[in-house]
Amino acid sequence: MQYSSSLLALWISLISNVVLTVIKVVVGFLFNSQVLIADGIHNAGDVIATFAALTSSMVSKKPADKDHPYGHGKAEVIASGIVAIILALAALFMVYKSIEALFEPAVEASIIALVAAIISLIWKQGLYVYCIRLGREQNSKSLIATANDHLADVYASIAAVVGIGVALIGDRYDLPYTQYGDPLAGLIVSYFVMKLAYEMGEESIGVLMEKSLSAEKLNQLENIVRAIPQVKRIDRIRAREHGHYVIVDVRVSISNDLTIKEGHDISRIIKGSIMSEMKEVEEVLIHLNPWYES
Repeated sequence: MQYSSSLLALWISLISNVVLTVIKVVVGFLFNSQVLIADGIHNAGDVIATFAALTSSMVSKKPADKDHPYGHGKAEVIASGIVAIILALAALFMVYKSIEALFEPAVEASIIALVAAIISLIWKQGLYVYCIRLGREQNSKSLIATANDHLADVYASIAAVVGIGVALIGDRYDLPYTQYGDPLAGLIVSYFVMKLAYEMGEESIGVLMEKSLSAEKLNQLENIVRAIPQVKRIDRIRAREHGHYVIVDVRVSISNDLTIKEGHDISRIIKGSIMSEMKEVEEVLIHLNPWYES
C-alpha cells in the first residue's frame, strides 16, 4: 500500500511537471517574461529529475538478491543526488538569464504571465505538502527529493509573482526601474534553489559514503540494547542509512558460559527489540563476544 501511494505521488509529480513546463515556457516566450522562461526551463529539468526519482523508487523496493545482499535502497539516494545536480544547473541558468535580461531593454509586463506564475505557485505548494508528508512517513529519499524539487519551484513561483507584479505596478503608475523586477526576482530565487541543491547533494553524498546515523539515533539504539538483561557490555554499535531503510551492526558481550543456542536466542532478542522500536531498521547484524566475570 505504501509502495503504491509513493509511486502515485511520483506519477502525479511527473505529469504536473510536464504540464507546468509547457505553460511556463509558452507564456514566458509569448510575453517575454525572463523569470517565467527560466522557471519553465527549471521545470523541464524537473521532468528529468522526477522520472529519475520514479525509476529509482521502483528499483529500491526490489528485494535483496545475490548481487545486492543488502537490498537496492541506495537507488533512491542516487536519484536524490541527480535531482540536486539538476537543481544546481537550474539555479545557474536562472542567474544567467536574469543577468542577461538586466542588460536588455525592459519589456512590458503581462497579466497573463502573472496568472501563470500564481497557478504554478498554488499547484507546486500543494504538490510539496503532499510529497513531503508521504516521503517522511515512508522515509523515501526519492519522494523527499521530489518534494524539495517542488519547494524550489515554490520559491521560483513566489519570485515570479513578486517580480511580474512589481513590473505591472510600475507600468501602471509609470514608476522607473520597476520593469526590472522580473529579472531581479530571478536572481533572488536562484540563491534559494542553489542552497536547496547544496543541502540535498550533501545529504546524498553522506548516505553514499556510509555516513553514520545521528548521535541521537545511536543513543536510542544503545538504550534498546542495554535494556536487554543478558547483554553484559556493548562493544560497538554502528548504523547507516541504505536509502529508505537502515542497517545496524551490533557487537556485544554475553556470559562466556552460555551455549551456542542461548547466544543465538539472545541475538534474536536484540534484533527483535531494535526492529520493533525503530521501524526504519530493516537489517541487524549481530556479533557476540564472550564476557568473563573476572
